[in-house]
Amino acid sequence: MSKGSRYDTSGLIEDMYEPGSRRRVLKNKLGITRKRVMDEVEAREQLRALHEFLGMYDREHRFSAADICHMHKVWLGDVYEWAGQYRQVNISKDNFTFAMALQVSKLMKQFEQGELNKFTPCLSSVQEEVVHAIAVVHTELVLIHPFREGNGRLARILSVIMGLQAGFPPFDFGFIKGKARQNYFAAVHAGMGHNYQPMEGIFRAVLARSLRQGQGG
Repeated sequence: MSKGSRYDTSGLIEDMYEPGSRRRVLKNKLGITRKRVMDEVEAREQLRALHEFLGMYDREHRFSAADICHMHKVWLGDVYEWAGQYRQVNISKDNFTFAMALQVSKLMKQFEQGELNKFTPCLSSVQEEVVHAIAVVHTELVLIHPFREGNGRLARILSVIMGLQAGFPPFDFGFIKGKARQNYFAAVHAGMGHNYQPMEGIFRAVLARSLRQGQGG
């Protein structure tokens, strides 16, 4: 049973681990048992998927909940049976419980009608407006955590595409580790109270770093 779950999830493939993985790797199509190998596969598939998305979603595209599911499927469909499907298990991280599984479908519909409808396509020419739009969308998607795995990375992919829609270079999240990673998780938690300022600070730094790299500095 997943950490934080309040109901029996036995028998659900998304809550199973690959035999021989010591409960470190989820049940997968490739029979991978080592976490390091799975991390490499997911990272490689993520890069491939991002290139596909850049040809799939143009500057005028308004994202929907169906798009989010499709993106997850394109990315992890060759790895997990449940890719692109809303999770059926409750999950938590560092004593923080994300949205209950039974609420995910309703929350994603609200997310589509609210934040996605309001902030995509991301076409503002005002940098602070772009930062706010991406911070809100990113925070709300991570809080819903619609899938069993890959939610934060998928939210970052969506952020990259929104940034490109606004005319900015691809975002670089490489510096978000150590204390910066702790600040990121704190920013997600702040979003529970609709306080997006901490996440705006994160994306302000991401954007500044990406602009410097785009200028060769």
